[in-house]
Amino acid sequence: MAKLSAGVLVYRRTAGAVEVLLVHPGGPFWRLKDLGAWSIPKGEYVESEDPEAVARREFTEETGWTLDGDLAPLGTVRQGGGKVVTAFAAEGDFDVNTLQSNAFELEWPPRSGRIQSFPEVDRAAWFRPQEATEKMIVGQRPLLRRLPRS
Repeated sequence: MAKLSAGVLVYRRTAGAVEVLLVHPGGPFWRLKDLGAWSIPKGEYVESEDPEAVARREFTEETGWTLDGDLAPLGTVRQGGGKVVTAFAAEGDFDVNTLQSNAFELEWPPRSGRIQSFPEVDRAAWFRPQEATEKMIVGQRPLLRRLPRS
């Protein structure tokens, strides 16, 4: 069975243009990766959980910000590894300099016996849709076309 994940694609309108908020995964594997590495804030869940509640929780865990208001469903996408992502959209504006992500532990360097802590998300940034298309994980790119247009 495919892993399930839920997240939120936050967008804002600035000077008549739309920008989307993406996050960059933390940890040593992603440190030097940029194009095709960014994501919507999201996290895994089990089938018995409500995807919208999970999306809100994971957004807060990965960014330190709380989403107020309604979320608009964007449907699901399947990432290259088979993970199914249920996504929602929310209009909002966050100062990326105030990002506060939760952390995870990992043996690093491998086979060293040394456990280190890394932020789940090491940075966030606003992108126009064209640039976001280049930055995002390929399997999440269809979400950009599903954003509300009004």
